[in-house]
Order: sequence, then structure tokens, then C-alpha cells
Amino acid sequence: MKAGGGLFKLNNAYANNGSVLARGFTVMRSHTTATTAAASTSSPLFALYNTRGYALPTEATVVRYESNGRPDNVLKVQKEKIPAVKQGEVLVGIIAAPINPADINMIEGVYPIGPKAPAVPGNEGVAEVLAVGDGVSDLSVGDWVIPAAPGFGTWRTHAVAPSKDLLKVRKTLQPEYIASLSVNPCTAYRLLEDFAQLKSGDVIIQNGANGAVGQAVIQLAALRGIKTINIIRERPNYDNTVERMKAYGGYIVAPEVLLGTPEYRRLVSDLPAPRLALNCVGGTSATEIARTLGQDGVLVTYGGMSRKPVQLPTSLFIFKNISSKGFWLSKWAEQNNTEKRMEMFNKVYDLAMDRKLRLWLERHPLTDSQADISAAVRRATAEQRDRKVLLTMADLPLHPSASSAFAAPSNNNNNNNTTSNNTTSNNNTSNTSNNKK
Repeated sequence: MKAGGGLFKLNNAYANNGSVLARGFTVMRSHTTATTAAASTSSPLFALYNTRGYALPTEATVVRYESNGRPDNVLKVQKEKIPAVKQGEVLVGIIAAPINPADINMIEGVYPIGPKAPAVPGNEGVAEVLAVGDGVSDLSVGDWVIPAAPGFGTWRTHAVAPSKDLLKVRKTLQPEYIASLSVNPCTAYRLLEDFAQLKSGDVIIQNGANGAVGQAVIQLAALRGIKTINIIRERPNYDNTVERMKAYGGYIVAPEVLLGTPEYRRLVSDLPAPRLALNCVGGTSATEIARTLGQDGVLVTYGGMSRKPVQLPTSLFIFKNISSKGFWLSKWAEQNNTEKRMEMFNKVYDLAMDRKLRLWLERHPLTDSQADISAAVRRATAEQRDRKVLLTMADLPLHPSASSAFAAPSNNNNNNNTTSNNTTSNNNTSNTSNNKK
């Protein structure tokens, strides 16, 4: 995929290592005679409406479910009138919103928190303030914001909400990244911070390592000199997945079937036993990574993709004194104040700005088409998917501070709508790979 001049072709665009290009989104064309009070002409979304002759819209495109159930059966795309902005409220234009497993679970009605149906799905995303009501002093037109708590409902083009339900963020990073930082990278950050006193040279092991959390764990651990053993399922694109994970800093990448075999023991023979095991799969995969832990090791479960229980041998508790714990970012956020949450968010934001944290993303524009949202959700829930799926709602110009890092879009339309700031090698790899020097 390499192109001339050191650029890599991704999503019909050429991006330097560490970048994502924003392009090709639909501008909302609903219009009214109303205008914003004290609207800033530097506001990207307002500038689009203003310079193209559009005033603020009166309608929003909204994804909604009237009852819980399978997404294909209950999700509907519809037009809804945007309500008037009242005291203490703001009107925001959603820019991008990921499709996370928790979103799907909320739609299905099997998640422990979230709005009751009827509701708009989407817990994470980034939006721009388009208008503010009386009494709002913490936000201004043109600010970029993220939801302050789960259940905001980001799968729509516009929303009116109390200003207290939103947190202001910087605008120096591409919106796709900002939309995707507060759940998966922050989960990875907490997993490495909260359960073991890890130092350079330590080893951790994780299953589901090619997921969004796992890829962030690899990069955050590598920055601290922590070696990662990354367990993934075999897949048609296994070799490319291995190469990408190694490029992110993964020390060992191995297929799940290798766990517990003599070949696995040979592979890790020169490493200390892992101090931390991160489980997002459950079932036998969780059992096997727990078996690799050293004395006083910790198994942390933060997901259960297999929907099978975590079962651990008694001997691990008696003879190795391991601990088994759980982690849920929503509970952590509930127990910590806004300042603590934003401190964490800004740390991962800075790493992304410095290109030390890279995301692997895929865009699906939110349109009026029922088929489009169905396709995006199917893609987001597909097995052996590599990229995080985002719904995109706005055509934003590149932020001036980022302009030097992004190349102009290509005119070649033969590629799909995927974006990433990661690049992968075309070199062949074996089914077991490591970065041992």
C-alpha cells in the first residue's frame, strides 16, 4: 500500500504515519431563517452553514429504537424536529460517534445502565456547539464537546442538551480521534494503571489483543517499556494483523490455539511470567492466560466477547496467590470526579497528538438511509473485524494546527471508506511473531 514520498494510501487519501484524513461527509441542508446568537465565524460547523448559505437546521437525522431487541430489527432512521434551546441548554452538531459493544448491548436491553426505550443509541462521540441558551457560561459557540456520561445518544446529527451533560475538549486533534478516545484508550490506560505496579521490563498478557482496547494497551505499555504477549484468534488476515500489532509495539503476537503448548512455552522461555493478564473474551481463553501468570499475578476481566464464564483452577489461587478482578470504565467514571476523568482523557489526547497512540478506524457516514445504518452496525458487530467503526455526520475542514500532518485527498476512488493513522508492512510473517532483539 505504499505510495510515493513516504505516504501511505488509506481511504482514498494519503496520510503520513500517525494521521487520519477527514473528508467526504455530507453537509446537512436543512435550513431556517434563525441564526445563532454571537456565533463565532471561526466555528467549523457554523462556517460551513454560513459560507454555503445555510442557517442552523430545524431538523436532525436521528437513529432511534422504540423497543429493545436486535439492532437490525429495532433501529430506525428518522427525521426529528430540533427543539428550541432553553435556559442552560446548548445545541450541538454531532461530528462523529463510534459504534461500541456497549451501544449494541444497550439497544438489546442487556446492559446494566443506559436510557430506557425509546432512545437514541450512542455513548461516545464528539460534537460542536452551534448555539447556547441563556445562563450557559461554561460553553460557547464553536467549542468541541464530548458526553459527560453514558447514554447521551450520539447517533444523530444534532442534539439539544443541558450544558452540564457535556465536557469541553481541545480542537487540535482530528475529530475521529477525539470521538474515539474516551472509552477504549481510557480503558486501556486504567487497566495498566490500577491493578499492578508495573515497571519497565515487566510482562503482561492479553487476549482479544487486536481489539481497540488491546491495541491501545500494546502502545501504552510499550511507551513504559512493558512487554506484551498478545493473544488473538486466527483469521484470514492474520499475517497483516500480526504486522500491525508488532508495528504498534507488541512484543509477542500468537494465536489462541498456541496457549498451553510446548511451542508457546518455548516462545516465552526467556521472559519473566506475566504480572497482569487482561481478559475481554472469557471461557477457556481466560483460563489459559490466567495459567501463565506468575506469583501474585492479577487477572482483570473487562469484557466477555465469547459470552462464556470465566473459570479458573483452584490451584492458581492456592499456589500462585493470583487475584481475579473486574473493570468497568463507567463505574470508574461514576466514582471519580470530572477533573479526574478529564485528567485521564487529556493524557491519552496528548499521546495521540504526539503520535504515540494510534487508532485503527473506519468511517460510515450517517445518512437518511436505513440500509446505511444497518450496514454500519453489521460491520461493527462482525467477527474478525479489525477497525473501530464510526458514524460520521459532518464535513469538517482540517484544523490549522494539524494541517502540516495531513496530505490532500486522492482522486482515486477505488478504496473503501476506512481510515487509520497506522501503516502495515507487506512482509510475510509466520503464525507466531515476536519482536525479540
